[in-house]
Amino acid sequence: MAVGNVSVPGSVAALGEFGLVTAITGRLQTGEGVLLGPGDDAAVVAAADARVVATTDVLVEDRHFRRTWVSAADVGHRAAAQNMADVAAMGARTTALLVGVVLPGDLPVQWALDLASGLSEEAELCGASVVGGDVTSGDKIVIAVTALGDLCGRAPVTRAGAAPGDVVAVCGRLGWSEAGRAVLSRGFRSPRVLVAAYQRPQPPYDAGPEGASLGATAMIDVSDGLLQDLGHVATASGVHIDIDTAVLEVGQPLLDLGAALGLNPVEFVLTGGEDHALVACFPPSVELRERWRVIGRVAAAAGEGAVTVDGAAWDGPRGWDHFA
Repeated sequence: MAVGNVSVPGSVAALGEFGLVTAITGRLQTGEGVLLGPGDDAAVVAAADARVVATTDVLVEDRHFRRTWVSAADVGHRAAAQNMADVAAMGARTTALLVGVVLPGDLPVQWALDLASGLSEEAELCGASVVGGDVTSGDKIVIAVTALGDLCGRAPVTRAGAAPGDVVAVCGRLGWSEAGRAVLSRGFRSPRVLVAAYQRPQPPYDAGPEGASLGATAMIDVSDGLLQDLGHVATASGVHIDIDTAVLEVGQPLLDLGAALGLNPVEFVLTGGEDHALVACFPPSVELRERWRVIGRVAAAAGEGAVTVDGAAWDGPRGWDHFA
């Protein structure tokens, strides 16, 4: 049986369920917080805080990713990132991932192993480990990841704490992943920097605990689009949030792509998801570090919570909705 990073030929059906599990676990690294790793009926993970943050996400082939656009390792990075960004948005640090995968029998074994490597490598960025999961067969690749996190003694930062007078600040890139998806959907592979942003997002994981320590009143990761996700904060907090486009950071690659495609690059920033930047509300007295960019304000809501852009309602798409 070939394990580690050795290439394994053949299909997952030819290798068999238990051979595949053995090969996959050979790709996984376990950190010091893992008391019992993969190989038993369940893993055991230390929870010094006595509270565990838990979240889960599912990726479906041809819905969330295409194998012609991303490598197996990319898919692993993306699957881990979207879960660990959710943990960070609570002000916590990811400690462990559990992964369930559905794989077609004719899928090359190497694809499955590269997926495992991508998951493990992304988890290591947070000092986390992939500690177990499940493998089964199906017609299409499906990846379900559950992330566990540690609040390290802090109170969780929810979506419901924003208050009138707060500032809205973002840490991380906005719109780059969506711009990369737009490039790929047109059959191109450049600008490479945008395609890479789509293939492997770079969430600012440590900004979550940092935001909590600075006094964030509400926080969320931008997975479905800035307007869409801030809408959840506005609704949960019962406030009005206004975004100032004059202070949004629109990178040169976005400006260039917008000019090439005849699109407003600001729309990538407002509605593009999957960069997994963190956006948070802070009391105005908080002295924010430079990487937190103030992009808006919180005010009392006249009715239900709402998000406006430059003081006016936004009449275009607000972001991703699976059932829209």
